[in-house]
Amino acid sequence: MAATRVRSLLFLAALAAPMAAPAALAQTGPAGTLRIGLDVDADALDPTLSRTYVGRIVFNALCDKLVDIDDKLNIVPQMAASFTWVDPTTLEFKLRPGLKFHDGTDVDAAAIKFNMDRHLTMQGSTRRGEIAGIDRVEEVDKLTARIVLKAPNVPFLAQLTDRAGMLVSPKAATALGADFGKAPVCAGPFKFVERVPQDRIVLEKFPEYWDAGKIHLNRVVYQPIIDGSVRQANLRAGSIDMGMGFLPNDAVDLGKDNRIKLFTFAGLGYQSLTFNLTNGTRPRTPMMSDARVRKAFELSIDRTALIQVVYNGLYTPIAQMVPPNSPFYAPEVPPPARDVAKAKALLAEAGVRGPLAVELMIANSPDARQAAEVIQSMAAEAGFDVKIRSTEFVTALQASDKGDFEVFWIGWSGRADADGNIWNMVRTGGPLNASSYSNKDVDSLLEQARAIPDVAARRALYGKVATQLHQDLPLMYVFSGKWIMATTGRVSGFQPVPDGLIRLQGVRVQ
Repeated sequence: MAATRVRSLLFLAALAAPMAAPAALAQTGPAGTLRIGLDVDADALDPTLSRTYVGRIVFNALCDKLVDIDDKLNIVPQMAASFTWVDPTTLEFKLRPGLKFHDGTDVDAAAIKFNMDRHLTMQGSTRRGEIAGIDRVEEVDKLTARIVLKAPNVPFLAQLTDRAGMLVSPKAATALGADFGKAPVCAGPFKFVERVPQDRIVLEKFPEYWDAGKIHLNRVVYQPIIDGSVRQANLRAGSIDMGMGFLPNDAVDLGKDNRIKLFTFAGLGYQSLTFNLTNGTRPRTPMMSDARVRKAFELSIDRTALIQVVYNGLYTPIAQMVPPNSPFYAPEVPPPARDVAKAKALLAEAGVRGPLAVELMIANSPDARQAAEVIQSMAAEAGFDVKIRSTEFVTALQASDKGDFEVFWIGWSGRADADGNIWNMVRTGGPLNASSYSNKDVDSLLEQARAIPDVAARRALYGKVATQLHQDLPLMYVFSGKWIMATTGRVSGFQPVPDGLIRLQGVRVQ
């Protein structure tokens, strides 16, 4: 991009940045109630079906897991009192005694088996790929279960630190069937009260929670507030007590207000452009069918300039599935510099004549719109005519599942192990493989990486995966971000963790 164009985009971005809200902080919220502003609404409140980051935030209050991660990314017990690898394919869990689901039924080894089977067999399960290595679950006694794998699977335990490790009530899940997400019953510190789509999700304290001494809130209300400037204004006014999903420009404004506590910390995920290769029945376009066209599109984009324009330069450009702070990062796959001349040459080589129409689907958030407009402007210089299709986030996810898209601007919140950032997204038949990408060599490398405990050896394998993906480009990884959250002075005790989830243990509201 020419320097003058970059300066122009920076100037326009500055004009578009939200102004600080003038309202003074009010402390009018009900005692013991924490009101959290989300940047989008959650999808299904069913751990087996859910696939959104904000859904994971709600689940962290609603559904405990067998194991969790701490702020150093160590795997620690949660519902399990202990976990042990009996051998390379057998993982044993001993549950804490006296655990209860919100409906009063016992959390036991039978519940572990029920939930693993549910993840594996339920129609529409997005957990199936995460735990597909399970051969069987054995109930040793009432509080002891053994998960037997088909083959050694090093990252399997890490998968259980998220929704795959959450347990729902077998009684409620059996009774409610496909409607379970409308009235979920888990075993977390808070139980479900109500949900009004696009307005609120309400949870209240579960008195029989096993770690009740760390729960100081009576009620949690999650409110989707899509516009970041409105979310910031609500926080300043005290209409919400905590907000997440803030952008770098918001952080600059919030950081100047000594009444606000700002939390900015490195994440584990990525933002990408996902290309539809063979998913669905839409007519195949050159972008879908020719890697040279996708490479030309990549070379038309200046990642660093885009980050500077839209995200105040806070994020890190990448060209692979993990950020540079990951032990699995492959330095041999750096993000390429913008090269419009080479992009034009690749389009000509692919037989493209004249501007190539491209549909870019985005969720309807202000930063996604701004990023799409920057991409639109940059790509035009190389010969792409980008049409922006903006839609509600969950609707966009549904469209991507059906293959009703060409290019999708979509992020992944990230996992501590690289396997969680790649296995389901690019493996043949993976439940989150929206591209419908298939490469036997990549599949084999991913399988090998699951079987090797040595981190350096696994990193080498993931480097080969990243190299192949950068050649085929089912996804164009754009940047790794940072989590930006903020609270009013009413809130204390919040501890950030790199996975970006809001854990309510220890949190208080005055």
